[in-house]
Amino acid sequence: MTTPLKDPKDTVFSKNLTLNCGGNLVDLSTPKVMAIVNITPDSFFVKSRARDEKSILQQVEKHLSEGATFIDLGAMSTRPGSAEISIEEEENRLIPALKIVINAFPNALISIDTYRSEIAKKAVGLGAHIINDISGGQFDNNMFQTISELSVPYIMMHTLDKPEIMQKNPTYDDVVSEIIKFFSCQLQTLYQLGVKDVILDPGFGFGKTLAHNYTILKHFSEFNLLHCPILAGVSRKGMIWKLLDTSPEASLNGTTVAHTLALQNGAKILRVHDVKPAMEAIKIVDFYQKQ
Repeated sequence: MTTPLKDPKDTVFSKNLTLNCGGNLVDLSTPKVMAIVNITPDSFFVKSRARDEKSILQQVEKHLSEGATFIDLGAMSTRPGSAEISIEEEENRLIPALKIVINAFPNALISIDTYRSEIAKKAVGLGAHIINDISGGQFDNNMFQTISELSVPYIMMHTLDKPEIMQKNPTYDDVVSEIIKFFSCQLQTLYQLGVKDVILDPGFGFGKTLAHNYTILKHFSEFNLLHCPILAGVSRKGMIWKLLDTSPEASLNGTTVAHTLALQNGAKILRVHDVKPAMEAIKIVDFYQKQ
């Protein structure tokens, strides 16, 4: 018999909706934007790639000036079909970039997109604030214990498998209920380890068909039953450009539509390539909902 999830009154998100990022309390009562910066040669959206110091600093400065609350640095592409790189290569890409960003923008709140606990530990040791794990703890058995020891917010995403094979015939009986069940089980372990700040990401495009993605978006509000902030990561993904028969480069308008739907259903963080349009969507939806 499973232990029931914590009473929502006992969670940090039930009333104040705050995240503790290295002593900085981030209020999520109004949704926030997390900007993507990929230290990779092969991420699916070319303009998100930043390989040298100049391009890294330019991207981060632009994102922050347009209103991003978080910068999400990733050094390994996890697009569908991408191959896993070694931990050494991930570290060699990420750590210099992280140092550059921290030095230039010491007040920026930095998220690290990794599913490896060793990378998470080194990045937080250098000053990163959040760990964004696409595997939800599935690919590294030490990740949950590491998050507990680091005492940082943890973004727990759902995926069926590693990116190389996750899109090979993904199958569910009920995609939403199965993801909620996965989150519930993983949250039990995290809570038992004393982890307080958990953000949930249902993982659009990670082991999901087009229909699965839109079923998740339609029922997005149901994830709020878990009493954690929900992150929507739909920006320029195949669920948008494939449906519209276009390309990642031409999918900004579709992305904004998807962001609007996610916000109306309770998204508290938008993980995006384009900060300004996301900020505008948040402002409009927030004003609309208060009328």
